[in-house]
Amino acid sequence: MIDLAGQVVVVTGAGRGLGEAYARLLAARGAHVAVHDGGVDRDGSGSDAGPAQAVAGAIADAGGRASVHVQNLATRHGCEELIAEVLTEHGRIDALVHNAGIVRYHGISEATADEYNATMAINADAAWWLCSAVWPLMRTQRYDRIVLTTSDFGLRAIDGADVAAYSVSKGAQFGLMNALAGEGRSYGILVNAICPVAATRIFRRTVQPQELTPASVAPGVAMLVSRECPFTGKVLRAAGGEWKIYQVTAVRQGDLGSDASPEDVLAWATRPPA
Repeated sequence: MIDLAGQVVVVTGAGRGLGEAYARLLAARGAHVAVHDGGVDRDGSGSDAGPAQAVAGAIADAGGRASVHVQNLATRHGCEELIAEVLTEHGRIDALVHNAGIVRYHGISEATADEYNATMAINADAAWWLCSAVWPLMRTQRYDRIVLTTSDFGLRAIDGADVAAYSVSKGAQFGLMNALAGEGRSYGILVNAICPVAATRIFRRTVQPQELTPASVAPGVAMLVSRECPFTGKVLRAAGGEWKIYQVTAVRQGDLGSDASPEDVLAWATRPPA
């Protein structure tokens, strides 16, 4: 049984949707959850401590333990302040789940520089600065878990996609996952990513009741932050009860020799499978 008793887990963007579902399940499994949420709108504007306070209050009412954190993760200072605040209050951090994210619905020709910068700041840069801030502690503890958040939009081509900046930011977290998984393995630090498909406030397709719920993704995150997690450098995709594990694999390989011509490469690339 996965038991998180005694562990401190930081969950960003935990005031609503997926983050709330993660926080509630992790607390139910015994973790003290540092509930972070800046209370921003889905485009990153505004601020409101209410969502984080409400989730922490619900966890406490259910007999769990949670603290409230409302830093602005669009800045390096805000990310470092969050990690420092949790350490000051609790003395340790056992896992970091970077769930906070924003989206703007524009293709590359329509996206403005401000939109791109804002999306990258929360989705990608914050992941970097949070991991950078907590990494020395994790190496000292020689144990920890990091869960980043990627998306199908950042991992593969989707016809008709109109979220170019979002796709870039989620692809960046995949790259960061790979880098830290390799760097952290010898320290007992496991770094993976969740690829959630859930009907949150940024989801645009109409869904039926109880279809693609955030709660259906949360068990995967609980597994990834646990001591029982069996791997590092993997993407766990969760979609309404359907689960997949992603990693980069070669779909075709061949030895064409060092003097291969462009035509040789084309012929090899287009040859029907054996």
